[in-house]
Amino acid sequence: MSDPVRERRARIANLVRIGLGAGYGLFALAVVLFLVGLVVGYSDGLTSTIVACLVVGSIVLAPAIIFNYAVRAAEKDDVERGL
Repeated sequence: MSDPVRERRARIANLVRIGLGAGYGLFALAVVLFLVGLVVGYSDGLTSTIVACLVVGSIVLAPAIIFNYAVRAAEKDDVERGL
């Protein structure tokens, strides 16, 4: 019999991995676009895209980091309790 709490935690952990990848990916894209802007010059569209990447990346990454700590703490607590 499977534990519904662990199943839910596994689903959350999967979403966390996706969120971390997306958030850090958007930050990396913003850095690359910033460097492109340094080389070729900034346009309004490029600047807007950089800002959008940073804003959306922050919105996605903040909860993903918090839930990542929560999932790891819950797993650690289960191990310490022998579950």
